[in-house]
Amino acid sequence: MSNQSPTIRAPIFVDQQPEFDQLISSLQSETILAVDTEANSLFAYKERVCLIQISSPSADYIIDPLSLEDISALGKIFNDQNIEKVFHASEYDLLILHEDFQFEFNNLFDTMIAAQILGREKLGLDSLLEEYVGLKVNKKFQRSNWGTRPLPKDMLRYAQADTHYLIDIRHRLAAELEQNDLSAIAAEDFTRACMVHLHHKDDKLAPCWRINGARKLSPQQAAVLSSLCQYREDFARKIDKPVFKVLGARTLLKLAEETPTSISQLMDMDLPGKRNLQRHGEGLIKAIKAGLAAKPLHPPQKERLDNCYLAREHALRNWRKSTARKMNVNSAVVLPRELLYKLITENPQTREDLEIVLEDVPWRQDRFGEEILSVLAKANHTGRVK
Repeated sequence: MSNQSPTIRAPIFVDQQPEFDQLISSLQSETILAVDTEANSLFAYKERVCLIQISSPSADYIIDPLSLEDISALGKIFNDQNIEKVFHASEYDLLILHEDFQFEFNNLFDTMIAAQILGREKLGLDSLLEEYVGLKVNKKFQRSNWGTRPLPKDMLRYAQADTHYLIDIRHRLAAELEQNDLSAIAAEDFTRACMVHLHHKDDKLAPCWRINGARKLSPQQAAVLSSLCQYREDFARKIDKPVFKVLGARTLLKLAEETPTSISQLMDMDLPGKRNLQRHGEGLIKAIKAGLAAKPLHPPQKERLDNCYLAREHALRNWRKSTARKMNVNSAVVLPRELLYKLITENPQTREDLEIVLEDVPWRQDRFGEEILSVLAKANHTGRVK
């Protein structure tokens, strides 16, 4: 990070169990903590939390979960209603912390969510640091391998900066939310953010259909692509690397289109990375032949939506956009996307029905409930998109 204050305190690196246990004792008396994580998603088949950064008003800690025997005591800190946890863009952090350690959270403040509610166009932490602290971010280590050990001091400093200033930024954003009468809606979204692991849905779409251009393949070519994707997945798991570092999606698509069945045909193709292709040659040819012998594969069909559904979607989207304009906020602040489609799908007709659908957002329920019911009723009556 450039322009960093020369007086910034050195972070306390915690990689021994006695020091970690002592840290937990001291954190229990805090009322506010800034939290962030670093993972190795660009360097491992299954990503892991490699660092947990925690800043209190008086110290910065960098916890090394790869070296510690047991960090479960952190769960009590994160779940403690009396300690506010400040994140920036908390969704990924909360999901991976729950995946790796089953941590759950209470009392959260998310500076990105706050910035979005306040109508900021630039929501990145780098933008907030420049605005509030006068620092310009050096993104040198953004894509670094946080799983490597030992970590150099400049990487630790980079990680430290993600939480060191966050409590101060939180206080400034909270004051703006209060001034603009947006604290209630922010608190609602912070509570919803704590439940992200309950609402998160894994993408059940087969890997082959996530590749751009896959739906243009013939059914037999799609079966070949599926076989190639499985080969790539198995190989990535074996060497503990992300799938994209084994073979690129465009390469797999091209192989599925041309279906070479010999090493010579494979090497004659106009594809980058000939050495890598040669390395995987036998496995690729075997996968292609398996795909050619498999049943043709058809893309999953999208659910056909009736006219009433489309009418509700159109009407609620227009209402959300109009309401956001009046409030001078982003449309997602008025009604987040998942709630928008929950309303469209479940189509509540009464206040009691609406309370069930919007049980997690009582402020929005009170503020917008009657309008939402009216919009849905009119859309259901017309049954068509105007």
